[in-house]
Amino acid sequence: MTGRSHGRPLGRRARNRARSAALTLALLGLLGGAAGARTVRIVTADTLELRNVDDQELVVIAGEMVELRVDDDLVRAKRVEFNRTKRTLTLVGQATYRSAKDGQVMTGENLVVDLGAEQVTGEDVLMSDADLEIRGAQIERIPGQLRATDGYFTTCARCGRTPNDYAFRAKRILMYPGDRLVAYQAQLLIADAPVLYLPVVVIPLNDADRQPRLLVGQGADDGLTVEADLPFSIGSSTLGTTLLRYYQNRNPSVGYGVSLRSYAPMPYVDRVNLYTLISPRPFLDSVQQPGDDVDLNLAVTGRLPLESALKDLEYSLTVNRQDIGRYAADPERGVTRVTFGAKVDYPLFTAEFNYADRYGPAPTTGLDTPLKLPEVVVDPKPYTRGNLSTDFHFSAGNYMARSNPLSPSATAQGPNITTERLEESHSIAFTAQPWTNADLILTNTYTGRFYGTGARTVQLNLGATLTQRFNTTNTVQFSAGYTRNEGTSPFAFDAVYHLLSAPLGVTLSTVPVKDVRFGIQYRRDLFLPGTQQGATVFTLDVSRLPLNLSSQLGYDFVTKELDSFSYTVTLSDPQSNVLTYVPARPASTGAVPTSPAVAPTPDTPLPDAAVPASGVDTPAVGAGVGTTPAQPDPAAPAPLPDTSGQVPELPTEQAPGQTPTQPDTQPVAPTDSAAPATPAEPAHAAYYRRSSRWPAPDLTLTFTGGYSRATGYAPFTARATVTGDVRTNSFSVYATQDIQNQRLDNVGFSVNAAVTRDTVLNPLSVSASEQLYLTTARVTGTETVTWRNRYQFSSTHDLLLNRPDTATDSGTINFSVGTTGGSATSWQVTYGGAYDLVRGGFTRPTLSGSLSTTQPGNRLALSAVMNVAGLDQPRTELGRVDADVAWQFGSRAALSGRAVYTRTRDAVDRKYESLQLSPVRATVGIGRKGERPGAYVTVGLSQTFSWVDGVRQNPTPLAPVVGLTIDRCCWALQAEADLGLGRYRLAVGLPGQTAYPLFDLTGTGFDVPLLTTP
Repeated sequence: MTGRSHGRPLGRRARNRARSAALTLALLGLLGGAAGARTVRIVTADTLELRNVDDQELVVIAGEMVELRVDDDLVRAKRVEFNRTKRTLTLVGQATYRSAKDGQVMTGENLVVDLGAEQVTGEDVLMSDADLEIRGAQIERIPGQLRATDGYFTTCARCGRTPNDYAFRAKRILMYPGDRLVAYQAQLLIADAPVLYLPVVVIPLNDADRQPRLLVGQGADDGLTVEADLPFSIGSSTLGTTLLRYYQNRNPSVGYGVSLRSYAPMPYVDRVNLYTLISPRPFLDSVQQPGDDVDLNLAVTGRLPLESALKDLEYSLTVNRQDIGRYAADPERGVTRVTFGAKVDYPLFTAEFNYADRYGPAPTTGLDTPLKLPEVVVDPKPYTRGNLSTDFHFSAGNYMARSNPLSPSATAQGPNITTERLEESHSIAFTAQPWTNADLILTNTYTGRFYGTGARTVQLNLGATLTQRFNTTNTVQFSAGYTRNEGTSPFAFDAVYHLLSAPLGVTLSTVPVKDVRFGIQYRRDLFLPGTQQGATVFTLDVSRLPLNLSSQLGYDFVTKELDSFSYTVTLSDPQSNVLTYVPARPASTGAVPTSPAVAPTPDTPLPDAAVPASGVDTPAVGAGVGTTPAQPDPAAPAPLPDTSGQVPELPTEQAPGQTPTQPDTQPVAPTDSAAPATPAEPAHAAYYRRSSRWPAPDLTLTFTGGYSRATGYAPFTARATVTGDVRTNSFSVYATQDIQNQRLDNVGFSVNAAVTRDTVLNPLSVSASEQLYLTTARVTGTETVTWRNRYQFSSTHDLLLNRPDTATDSGTINFSVGTTGGSATSWQVTYGGAYDLVRGGFTRPTLSGSLSTTQPGNRLALSAVMNVAGLDQPRTELGRVDADVAWQFGSRAALSGRAVYTRTRDAVDRKYESLQLSPVRATVGIGRKGERPGAYVTVGLSQTFSWVDGVRQNPTPLAPVVGLTIDRCCWALQAEADLGLGRYRLAVGLPGQTAYPLFDLTGTGFDVPLLTTP
């Protein structure tokens, strides 16, 4: 290579930096700009050289391992030459190119990547993906296609075996990723030995729904039926399937269709999806229906470039018809629906053209979705100037839809009416601040529709809102509005219900004292009589420990009646026993600091604001006015503070249940004498502060209730919850009073407790809940005791204390004991069932147990259900037993067995028994040492016994079942022989496909599932 060279190798530290993001960003200007639409990013490199060879700019990137990103594709090589003039990457020596989109990996010598055409070429290249491996003397990869000359391909490469089970060698290979592979002049190789010459080989690579399919069957009316799906492709952008159907006894006998999807098949078309099938009509009550049924589903999307538009015009077309499967009288049979839409966006407006129609029999019922024959929509962009904003919308078209039942002229034309419609709607808003802390909002929305029948509808809304803020917590808002809906639409889908309203309102929200919020909301409609006006709503929220109150009251001043009332009261303060130390504060000097913007330091005395009005203050001994007391002596006694008016000593250590906080205090430096004077603040002595006087920090009381003039009194519920030292320990009891009927409705309690004295030897937890519904005399509950988080006893019940005379039981009761599950060994024993309180016993109880243990190499699962004698069950007998056991010996041998016994009785006490017995099932893996087994041989014994009242019904002997599974990664074979039933089955599977059954031989005949003959 000749020419001038500029640059120098990077040093050790620079090479380290080359592997970081810094070098990547530095080289983006060199690479990304020249790459056109594709972006090249350096991930790892050691040296970088800039060259000019024959008037072509080259960037040479080298290192122990150069790694580049071409968009999402990955390039790895020891040397990469980037030709900025031709926009190509030459990967010198052994290199790898991985496509992120197709998951393909190309490995070869001197690969060339064309960034403009997105093409990769090379010699002696190996290309592989999840399913295929292709080698070729010359390989060229372009988007949507791969070409290889003198190639070799196989689906067995991922198995890791040598030689491959089967492969192909071909003169020319064309692969369309995700669709198919076509090889010309190919040889079939078995273990790399040629056995067969084929002029053309086609291997489908598409989804399962596009695999070739052939189904032959026999129908009672149709006779011989054949269904064939044959995939095809047109170029590199269209994938399809030909649909062929044959019915022997139908007239006509042949059906045909196509299913395809095409990506950018022509200019201005992005995608086409088509499914159509013409099928002879089926038999109806053994009578042939003449003619064909048609299914059609066409969808086309695309875009057209328009001058001065912000983006391309987007359009979509759908055509839909579905006859197959519909009965003869279905009104949708023979109906084809067509929908077309186009939308364009310009700087000043957006425009739409919509067309929706139906072809076929005229509709006999109302159309809920209107037909647009057609419709044009123009939507100007919102306009804003200062505080004024406007938004307009126009539409016009010819419509067909369900007639409005409120319009006599429309209903006279039938269930549907067709006429023109013009619609104009707009929204105007104006905001302003007429004075300090005031906000004014004016709105106007209007929708007017005018119809070809002469009808019109109008929906007008005017609104004004003025909000005045007195400070951050107090606001008052005045609102006024006017709403007018009038006119009658001939269409039901845009019917307007007449309304005339002019509401006036005022809303007040204030904080009269700290932690209290009070609000008033009043509304009055000028067009409604006084008796129909809404109630005035008062809200009161209090959040001052220990009280938390939320309430709302609605009162009608016209009728002098209470409209509604609701409240929730909570009394709780978990921190009421915690004392917080507040140090003394000296009197201020009457001056402000010279630097008022400086934040206070921890040595600054607490201001008065630190002593909330809701707190309870306890003075400290020795804290005189205007003095800062010294820290208490740690050796001094620590009596509890007295709140009875005496002055206690200052505690020096934490009293039981108390955690006082004692921040350090230091004298404050004098303020600057030149600062402007302010009023002096009085001093206060040091003291302890409580959050509230709530006497029980562990107790929470909650009360809820309400009233509504329409429904009466809401149930009143009182709940008390006591929480222990550990948050998981709690006891809660509640009662609900039915105020409306003056009776107690339900009561209940819940308990959660855990012993935490020793979490290793005695970690015991208990939980229980009970609910008693007095009105229905029903009691429900659950109790659970867990020990060491391993063993658990639980009980559940749901009973009616006064069951109906027609019922045979009062409900259910169940008891169970066992492990909590999730471990290698678990067991469970349960007793219970239906229980009758009147007769005092279980009616049909059951006793069930289960045991499951899993260890490396073996598994055991046992379960049994026993029907125990009860009031309505005269005997104790076994109901079901299930035993399942398995052993595994290494990775190549396993032994298992299972037995299931069931016993049931019918209404006349007849006994039915069955035993499904598979006493032994052995599996052995066959293959080379150190490799995964390629074949498995299974031998088992199987038999099913059944009895009716002790008489055996099927006296067949115990017979072996032999199975063979060959798993070679790229193909699989399954065979099974049931010697007792005389049944033999064989199936084969290929990559990406399910197993295809080849034949099923039974004692009565020979069956080929893929080819069922009459």
